[in-house]
Amino acid sequence: MNKKSKKYFSEAKQILVGGVNSPVRAFTAVGKNPLFIKKAEGAYIFTEDDQRLLDYVLSWGPCILGHAHPNVIQSIEKTIKNGLSFGAPSVLETQLAKLIQEFMPHIEKIRFVNSGTEAAMSALRLARGYTKKKFIVKFNGCYHGHADPFLVAAGSGNLTLSKPDSEGVLESTSQYTLVCDYNNSEQLTHLFNENGRDIAGIILEPITGNMGVIPPTETFLSTLNKLCKTYDSLLIFDEVMSGFRCHKNGAQALLNTTPDITILGKVIGGGLPCGAYGGKAEIMEKIAPEGPIYQAGTLSGNPIVMASGIATLTELKNTKAFETAEQSCTFLCEELRKQLNKDHYCIQNQGTMFSLFFKKGPIQNLTDVQNCNLKQFPKFFHALLENNIYWPPSAYEACFISCQHKAQEIQHTVKTVKKSLSTIQN
Repeated sequence: MNKKSKKYFSEAKQILVGGVNSPVRAFTAVGKNPLFIKKAEGAYIFTEDDQRLLDYVLSWGPCILGHAHPNVIQSIEKTIKNGLSFGAPSVLETQLAKLIQEFMPHIEKIRFVNSGTEAAMSALRLARGYTKKKFIVKFNGCYHGHADPFLVAAGSGNLTLSKPDSEGVLESTSQYTLVCDYNNSEQLTHLFNENGRDIAGIILEPITGNMGVIPPTETFLSTLNKLCKTYDSLLIFDEVMSGFRCHKNGAQALLNTTPDITILGKVIGGGLPCGAYGGKAEIMEKIAPEGPIYQAGTLSGNPIVMASGIATLTELKNTKAFETAEQSCTFLCEELRKQLNKDHYCIQNQGTMFSLFFKKGPIQNLTDVQNCNLKQFPKFFHALLENNIYWPPSAYEACFISCQHKAQEIQHTVKTVKKSLSTIQN
């Protein structure tokens, strides 16, 4: 099985770094050569070896309508005939911006970019430029892309010290990123007591996905809002993953919290490369050409990408696509909870995202995730794959469901997960 994928990976490693263009694709965490995909449709992807896999990765979140949705494809095909890129404004940019605003009304102005990483690093610069402060607070386990200020881990001994988490990141950069644990109000309060006057903002995944699906506690959420208000710091929600996924209107609607800046990506591009950041007009107007904070991008607002995003959000707006996917996710998680031993496994879900943790719950932070029985995960992953289910190849990543995951697929998944876990325990 997967002879073609093995051959293609061998060829790719000769010219591509690690044979891939994003590290998790290399399947290092699961000890196997990666699968090469040749097409996708609905809830399924198809490998070069013609294995049909029920997909719970969905391009790491964007494909909430499923793969190759007819309306999205039609919109792209229509737009592409007019040209691939203009490097100039088009009405499609305004149309997508207005659609996003309908879902997230607090976003008074928005700027499109080409990736979540680009949006996050731009939002960080905006926060510092607007507040005239230098420190940014992030949380262990929350991922905001690979820009230098975010590749920082908590230092030992003192919460106000941090260190680069990747070679090539200068300590002079990392020293302005403060790190503490997600859902730890005491740590966060201590950090602000020590540095509050110099903190430009707090950035976090309001509901995490990059260490699995973990919601904030009420106390933690209250502390975030209180500290930002007390110290005039900006609250930045990175909704690249949670936006249009954990709730139709984003985590901010679910949590009844209005951030100062929202970072978006994934779903807003409908599967094509797209990112955005937006928020209150008085903050966003500090960006060039209206203000002194510079940010630019040759391909930002690309018409093909905008068309894909418009078609995707229009479908979410005018149909029950989100509700259908959410119901499937809820049903799947409820069935898994009935079937699995709660002393060994924990299912956490929100909207159209879910995670299976190899540990008794609840899971509230990165330490909890790291204390799971992670050695079981590679065996579990391969057992699912043998039964034609494609799960994220990392124990730290969330799973996603589309509106194309119907009852038949959900029942098959419940049965296969139970069987796979039973197999690896024996």
